[in-house]
Amino acid sequence: MNAIHATMETIKTIPTSLPGMLILEPRVFGDERGFFLESYNEQVMAGAGIPERFVQDNHSCSRRNVLRGLHYQIKQAQGKLVRVVEGEILDIAVDLRRSSRAFGEWEGVRLSGENKRMLWIPAGFAHGFRVVSEKAHVLYKATDYYAPEHERTLAWNDPDLKIDWELDGEPIISAKDQRGVVLRNAETFE
Repeated sequence: MNAIHATMETIKTIPTSLPGMLILEPRVFGDERGFFLESYNEQVMAGAGIPERFVQDNHSCSRRNVLRGLHYQIKQAQGKLVRVVEGEILDIAVDLRRSSRAFGEWEGVRLSGENKRMLWIPAGFAHGFRVVSEKAHVLYKATDYYAPEHERTLAWNDPDLKIDWELDGEPIISAKDQRGVVLRNAETFE
């Protein structure tokens, strides 16, 4: 089976308003025992327009209203393939590529263990999420290794971005994320 044929059978690709960012819906095989899905296949991803190689997997578990982000690495920039295995999040990405027609724009996508969607966020974006459910287990693959010396944080509440986090109460934010900088003062990509 070739990659393009496999892609059509096992994954649906949905473009977003941000260039290069994609929502992926894997084919889910379910019966009375539960379900099976292929969460990653290099050939299928390449056929879907994601030829990048992944070098690191990350897993976080957070409770309701935890807001993580908006993170990016100015060097060793990471593309991320994000999915939720349990719970639900509002996943947010901000285009930080000055050469992009969508520079400074954001999009939010709900990912959950129930909808089984994945989100491809290319390098050059800031990424964060807020937990909508009681708790959420978030897994993501990254195209480059974590490099704390190159990590930057964009302010989650930048008044110019006007991100709608769909808050239902005060978000729970780390001290590092509280020190995020607004876009006009942030390091960005070409």
